Amino acid sequence: MSEAQSFPTGGPFGDLMRDLARLLSDQGPVNWEVARQLALWTASEGKSEPNPEPLARMRTEELLRVADMYVAEATGLPTSRRGWLALRCVTRAEWASATLVAWKDVLSTLAAAMGTGTGTAAAATPGSNPMESLLGNLPQVIGPLMLGAQAGAMVGNLANRAFGQYDIPMPAPRDDELLAVPTTVAAFAAEWGLDPDDVRMYVCLRDAAYHCVLTRPHVGEAFQAHLLAYAGAFHLDQGALEDRLAGLDPTDPASFQESLGDPDALLGELQSDEQRRLLVPFRALLAALCGYVDHVVDGVGQRLVGSYSLVSEALRRRRIDDGPGQRALGKMLGVELDQQTVDRGHAFVGGVIERSGEQGLARLWESQATMPTPAEIDAPGLWLARLEVQD
Repeated sequence: MSEAQSFPTGGPFGDLMRDLARLLSDQGPVNWEVARQLALWTASEGKSEPNPEPLARMRTEELLRVADMYVAEATGLPTSRRGWLALRCVTRAEWASATLVAWKDVLSTLAAAMGTGTGTAAAATPGSNPMESLLGNLPQVIGPLMLGAQAGAMVGNLANRAFGQYDIPMPAPRDDELLAVPTTVAAFAAEWGLDPDDVRMYVCLRDAAYHCVLTRPHVGEAFQAHLLAYAGAFHLDQGALEDRLAGLDPTDPASFQESLGDPDALLGELQSDEQRRLLVPFRALLAALCGYVDHVVDGVGQRLVGSYSLVSEALRRRRIDDGPGQRALGKMLGVELDQQTVDRGHAFVGGVIERSGEQGLARLWESQATMPTPAEIDAPGLWLARLEVQD
């Protein structure tokens, strides 16, 4: 390889390509090393991050304890499996690393559905050109590499915006330990001229409320089933994939970053008909979750957060103004809180409250049988009528 063709020194793909043979020697359906390195680099923007400030960590822990108590009172439900919530304050890169591990099962299901292959690329012999090994095994390599890059870029972009555990609804952590990113919260508060404690409290209330619902066994099981079914219904269109990768030059590492580093680059238009069908009940569950959590946070937050109206408006605008990570997550895993889903959830909860008050809404998460169908999300009176018949 000539001097002009040497690997670049900056960016994630420059680092990865310098030892590409090692990365490809033990692969499987997802190249987790590519996913990890790209997630960390994207989350930190290639820079070293300071540890969360102890004062911000202690203050967030105090506020989570308060939020835990008030959410339990407002919902009448336990907020955790073991009786209390724990908090781990992390950097953006640490959030990305922990999230990539937490989502490994669903991403593996996605990879298996796409049939990316489990072949192992042959290791380069001493002194051989790593690019020759790549070219010789390209059919076995490109699928796992693609998914690793997509997963890493998606999680890294999400980490750039994440405040805590539930910026996007996902399965609850098994240990009842919630993640928080104090530096992102502080930066958002400064940008909008808000009290940092008010923003921290809102995020603690939101995450405690989501955790409260998603740790209900039947809700968690339903959410996981929707997630895995959607991921498992992904069908890779080889023609579309070839079109997307037409500009990929295996001898040019920069082309990998250009072709694979965008979380929307490859999978954005590959949604199957089966996935569109599965999205109907999945979006109904997401709407119910969002509408209920926002209702709980509104009720409690107006008592606990001094500038609640300003904080809630700023954060809800931010939620709808999604970034590339959120868009990729919606396309890859079906988890997307777009404006339509949010509005459906709010309308459903508002309709239930109008007809039956808080007592009627309290039945929402009683059991699998009391969860609303897609039709009932758009007609809350039907849901209440069905519950009366069941009784």
